Amino acid sequence: QVQLVESGGGLVEAGGSLRLSCAASGRAFSSYTMGWFRQAPGKEREFVAAIIWTGGRTDYADSVKGRFTISRDNAKNTVALQMNSLKPKETAVYYCAAGRWGASRSDYKYWGQGTQVTVSS
Repeated sequence: QVQLVESGGGLVEAGGSLRLSCAASGRAFSSYTMGWFRQAPGKEREFVAAIIWTGGRTDYADSVKGRFTISRDNAKNTVALQMNSLKPKETAVYYCAAGRWGASRSDYKYWGQGTQVTVSS
């Protein structure tokens, strides 16, 4: 069992940056792929980024490549998402998830409660 708690969301102007963090508790955090997803109002939850348990492999949605960076610290049981050059359409609730390597919601077994990110124009 893994419990996930996101933080770092908030209001930012278009073009600005935010850093999201996810703190994990429970066993075997370091053995899981960690992912970030987001869900805008009225839309499906979509994949944003993932990082394999070693930290040696990452994957990003095409829409965020070059602007977002995912990282993890297995010693601290944390994963972060650095988001730069944010756009208003990226306003959403951002979720941290733990599971197996992949970009589908079904690849992830554990989910946090989400943190709201609002990008103003």
